[in-house]
Amino acid sequence: MSTATYTVTGMTCQHCVSSVTEEIEEISGVTGVAVDLPTGAVTVTGEGEIPAEAVREAVREAGYEVTAGA
Repeated sequence: MSTATYTVTGMTCQHCVSSVTEEIEEISGVTGVAVDLPTGAVTVTGEGEIPAEAVREAVREAGYEVTAGA
């Protein structure tokens, strides 16, 4: 099991959180996504290593940007 935390900018509401969560959950191997709206921290848990670029692309697909993290 692996865990990585990213910082995502631009999220302002629960709908934003839902959009980011749904996109990341579509990545193969992801078993959990936890988003802290006030800090923008997004923690991704997976069965194995989840490629950082896959997470970045999923966040972009939701309309946001990863500014820091794995």
